[in-house]
Amino acid sequence: MLWIKALHIVFIASWFAGLFYLPRIFVNLAMVPPGSLAERQRLLLMARKLYRFMTPLGVIALALGLWLWLGYGIGLGPGNGWMHAKLLIVVLLIAYHAWCRRLLARFEQGQERHGHVWFRWFNEAPVLMLVATVILVVVKPF
Repeated sequence: MLWIKALHIVFIASWFAGLFYLPRIFVNLAMVPPGSLAERQRLLLMARKLYRFMTPLGVIALALGLWLWLGYGIGLGPGNGWMHAKLLIVVLLIAYHAWCRRLLARFEQGQERHGHVWFRWFNEAPVLMLVATVILVVVKPF
């Protein structure tokens, strides 16, 4: 079980690296001056490659988490309300990941209208979810 737990943490950290950095690329894309096609194409290429890289990391992290939860019974039974809260955050992270794909598609089509300030705030969501998840898993407040 400890190997699965260790790998779960590694893949979660790797997935989060992508969730932290992709919106930063969006900030830069939102700041590209009109007519700067080369810069825009370079940033789009980076965003596409990062998304393709981080998606399998997230899938593996989720699979390992399911293995721990269902295979070893971690978080099952009474007194494990923290796990329900953590699972809610996992669902929110999956939705955030999918939202990033939608935003990337809008950038690719030239239809994204949010400004760089909006993306700076958007970039904070995974940080807050990571902090909440770590507190839930380590402290198990309920």
